[in-house]
Amino acid sequence: MISLLILVVLLTIATNLISTIGASAINTLLWNIYTSIIPSPASAVVPKAASIRKEVLQLRRELQGTSSQDEFARWAKVRRTLDKKVIELERLNATIATYRSTFDSRASTIRWVLTTGLKMFLQLWFSKRPMFWIPEGWVPGVVEWGLAFPRAPRGSVSIQVWSFAVGQVVATLVAVGLWVWTQVVMARKAAGKVPVAAMGKSAAEKKVG
Repeated sequence: MISLLILVVLLTIATNLISTIGASAINTLLWNIYTSIIPSPASAVVPKAASIRKEVLQLRRELQGTSSQDEFARWAKVRRTLDKKVIELERLNATIATYRSTFDSRASTIRWVLTTGLKMFLQLWFSKRPMFWIPEGWVPGVVEWGLAFPRAPRGSVSIQVWSFAVGQVVATLVAVGLWVWTQVVMARKAAGKVPVAAMGKSAAEKKVG
């Protein structure tokens, strides 16, 4: 069985990643998986709406390429078909929006329960349990009291303090990771522009010569 110490670390990492990525992006990913893999009313409607959306685009292109004066009969037929498809697509989009709203609400609730909710429950339920002990006399008495806050035994680290410390470390690592990733992306973009500029300069010099 996983230790409480590690469980708090994993929950803290999960909550920080969710905060960094964004709940909306995670819900979109889960929605795409849900409608692609799991059989449900939504998974039956989404592909149908996508197919009709393609038909609408194709009909619009065909309508634009048909003259309402020279080919009125054909233009009118395409127009009637397009109007029917648009109405059907709007109906399906409204149905999908209802399914998506329900899905987002349930996904957000489950995600909160499995991360933040579980973390709060553990902090309440195990508030008296020490995460680990620190050597006696290693820190001043006031610090010992603070590390055990609010209800852990004196000389130990409480789950609340451990959760806070892990949260700060994870948040710092995420911030550093994002900064490094940004720098790498910017460096690659800069490296990609240099050869192009150099080639343009070389070509200009050849023309002058």
